[in-house]
Amino acid sequence: MRAEIHHHNYCYHVLDAPEISDADYDALFDELQALEQAHPDLITPDSPTQRVGAAPLDGFAQVRHEVPMLSLEKATLVEELEDWDRRNRKLLDQEAALAYSCEPKIDGVAVSLLYESGRLVRAATRGDGTTGEDITANVRTISALPLKLRGNPPPMIEVRGEIYMPIAAFNAFNEAAAANGERTLVNPRNGASGSLRQLDPKVTAARPLNFFCYGIGQIGGEAMPSTQSEQVMHLRELGLRTNPNFRACKDIAACAEYVDWLQTRRDALDYEIDGVVIKVDDVEAQQRLGTLTRRPRWAIAFKYPAQEATTRLLDVEFQVGRTGAITPVARLEPVFVGGVTVSNATLHNMDEIRRLDLRIGDSVLIHRAGDVIPKVMQVVPGKRPRNARAVELPASCPVCGADVIQPEGEVVARCSGGISCPAQRVQALLHFGSRLALDIQGLGERIVQQLVDQELVQTVADL
Repeated sequence: MRAEIHHHNYCYHVLDAPEISDADYDALFDELQALEQAHPDLITPDSPTQRVGAAPLDGFAQVRHEVPMLSLEKATLVEELEDWDRRNRKLLDQEAALAYSCEPKIDGVAVSLLYESGRLVRAATRGDGTTGEDITANVRTISALPLKLRGNPPPMIEVRGEIYMPIAAFNAFNEAAAANGERTLVNPRNGASGSLRQLDPKVTAARPLNFFCYGIGQIGGEAMPSTQSEQVMHLRELGLRTNPNFRACKDIAACAEYVDWLQTRRDALDYEIDGVVIKVDDVEAQQRLGTLTRRPRWAIAFKYPAQEATTRLLDVEFQVGRTGAITPVARLEPVFVGGVTVSNATLHNMDEIRRLDLRIGDSVLIHRAGDVIPKVMQVVPGKRPRNARAVELPASCPVCGADVIQPEGEVVARCSGGISCPAQRVQALLHFGSRLALDIQGLGERIVQQLVDQELVQTVADL
């Protein structure tokens, strides 16, 4: 039964092709749990039921990596990739094109996993590259990560991967936390990092973590696969989850095409990435190229424009929507983030301002992904100026002067002016003429604003 459940975990997490329903899986799991409770002498450390149950830790033991987990050289231009490729071929005394592997650079937490006789015996953070922290008890709670490898694993294999928090799961977790009055997570990367450093594994188990494996640090009892591509295939055969967007590229030009292709898909992925990792595919060539200080010569990270940046909150203004909803908008010191210059960000409502403990003058972290409206994620601790001012909800509408009301139990405050409020009238007219309503061609925001400013239109009937 344990083997059957391991198989279904593999189908669900690695192949993304479940063979049974969630309910059937739960029934299998419950049956195994009942059997083990009746026969506790038959429980094994790699049983699916043993993912959670370790006692809280007093602290994290130190783990020394036998093969260092190195940092990567960075590039932001295709020309830098081409220079790197020329340098590689010169060092290898090779004129022919070099083959490479490409995969998304997951914005998560790099980890080392040690399997002996196919069983997970240790998990460690990257740390400083030489020494990390033992997080075995916490990593065992991640259902996407096998406690026991499939097939015929080598006597010892140490694999490298990235633990991350899926975006949809991160959003759902924060919504539930906010509804329960609990502390929310800042972003998926910090959420993953903080979850792995919980002293109580049960807390980690409650966090929606996932995992991608990207390489082999060392292997014992069998030869290392000869290419990076073969490493990834071997890891997948062993039941470890690898990124489906991994690609083998025949030359650096193909790598540049992959970089552009992945960037167009970036916002559709359910995990945060900050670039592409490119590696010389041939392992023997990797060894000949060697390392330089703390960086391998044979790998590079192409970095995309950052989606988060720090700036200063200059003011908070209040806008009036079609239904009279009063929405606070952050006016920011302009900052380049996500490929554009951002000077405004959404704040949603006063509850969000109170949750952030936001004051005018604060330094703030903002996030922008694709066409999504930039959002203030948090106040930067320790950078609040002495003259920072609290944000107050206006007592009257900033457009028409009518009273602002907030019914008891509701989050949203509203202008009480109704259609007599020019701001509400503009939004009502735009909605009335929009494509999903009467579809009045040419009735754009500029024309509607002129009609309202000159008092030619008081209601939708006046059109």
